[in-house]
Amino acid sequence: MGTYHSTRARNNNKTARVAIRQGLASDGGLFVSDDLGLTNIDVNTIAAKSYHELAHEIMAMLLPDFTADEIAQCVDEAYGSSFAHTEITPLVALPCAPDSSTDVPSFVLELFHGPTSAFKDVALQMLPRLMARTGAAAENKTNNGTVGTTATSSELDTEAEAVDEAVAAAKATDERVLIVTATSGDTGKAALAGFADAPGVGIVVFYPEGKVSRVQELQMTTQTGSNVTVCAVRGNFDDAQTAVKHIFANAELKERLAAQNVVLSSANSINVGRLVPQVVYYFSAYAQLIRQGSIMPGELVEFCVPTGNFGDILAGYYAQCLGLPVAKLLVASDKNNVLFDFLETGVYNRLRPFYTTSSPSMDILVSSNLERMLYYFAQGNTELVSSFMDKLANQGSYTIPADMLARIRTVFDGSWANEEQVNAAIQSCWERNHYLIDPHTACGYHVLGEIAPTPNTAARVLLSTASPYKFPRVVADALGLETPADDFDCMSALEAATNTQAPAQLATLREQRVLHTSVADIDELPRVVEQAATMLT
Repeated sequence: MGTYHSTRARNNNKTARVAIRQGLASDGGLFVSDDLGLTNIDVNTIAAKSYHELAHEIMAMLLPDFTADEIAQCVDEAYGSSFAHTEITPLVALPCAPDSSTDVPSFVLELFHGPTSAFKDVALQMLPRLMARTGAAAENKTNNGTVGTTATSSELDTEAEAVDEAVAAAKATDERVLIVTATSGDTGKAALAGFADAPGVGIVVFYPEGKVSRVQELQMTTQTGSNVTVCAVRGNFDDAQTAVKHIFANAELKERLAAQNVVLSSANSINVGRLVPQVVYYFSAYAQLIRQGSIMPGELVEFCVPTGNFGDILAGYYAQCLGLPVAKLLVASDKNNVLFDFLETGVYNRLRPFYTTSSPSMDILVSSNLERMLYYFAQGNTELVSSFMDKLANQGSYTIPADMLARIRTVFDGSWANEEQVNAAIQSCWERNHYLIDPHTACGYHVLGEIAPTPNTAARVLLSTASPYKFPRVVADALGLETPADDFDCMSALEAATNTQAPAQLATLREQRVLHTSVADIDELPRVVEQAATMLT
């Protein structure tokens, strides 16, 4: 991989270091590289490699301006003692496949063995390590080291350029980075756990008030750290995410922060430093299938991914581009099925009802990472991608050409589950396999049962995105258990009924003191960010 540029324009290329530190391109686009797929991973060799070794090889390929020693240090720090399983993301066989009419074996890839019991840990234990190695000294290697984001239009105006100059000047001193992110549930805690007390970095997390699980909320509001700000937002996730994008585009705010030697960056999946580590676990799943004797190297594997913001499944597309034999990538949605409709019709329409469901991390109508996929399937046509994003912002929808949709459908398929189907999937998976799944994973389980395997598929892998104990009430209700009023009593009831055990970091949450109680309207979020910047030392 060489340099990175925006999905909306090819000018102003950045190194991987700068792309990670900046987070979002200056025109509002996402960073991509045209070198994706020029070099492949040899799948004949991966079964003999550990997760650490795979991570080192893949990340070195996708982030080429980091040295081998830097990548090795990041991998060791991220995946050392913070994960509860030696495989990091272990693969578990389902004896009874969701679709009883097929003899293609099914597996679950458990992505929830990190410190916050969610798949986001895999990337967000890595991102702070990468971010720490993107400072001014590293950026001197490139002539285009400007940091921060400005306007959302395709061309920078003179005011934004002046602000970028101010930010560049700030870097010459003791520059500090303020991570600002919106979360639909899991990103917030995983980012907080990764960045808490990191030197030279602060973090602000916004989450939709009343629209995350009680466990998810407590994970965030009890977070310690002198550099941490957590704030509930009156609105839904899309409201919060849009407000954060506006913060990155706020030239006046950016100028005031530059005067304090503070620049903004993102921990959402729009950051390429979030996306790249996720590619690794697709290869790890394939390697484990080979080691278990379930497939031979080169055989096709289908992956089903519960997703709202499209980052988790986009990592699977990156893996395919790097040579992983992927039969199909199945998008699993909840009742907010905007991605399903897009794959069916080629029309992306955010002007639709928003539903609060039992799978809050997928309650999303504006899927930010889809923009990267559009870039690649538009064959690098940045003007076309930019026109889609302008229409989405200004008109609420866009329609892609029929030939582009046809190319997308060769790689992606999908379906969705309503609340009744989610509950039925949790119950069915338990009764058929004696295996507990959370409501997000249940969407994927339902989709696997609904869509027949692609021809010549040797195995199907369902990505399990969170521990079922993050949503104990939903899971207990689906199993027909009596559910106490308190979520933690629900955990205990679930443990007793299933002979399973809640992760310690979840079970002990009720003993921790709530430290963050702020609630803000959408128009108050810039003030929250500016106040957090004053606390950085």
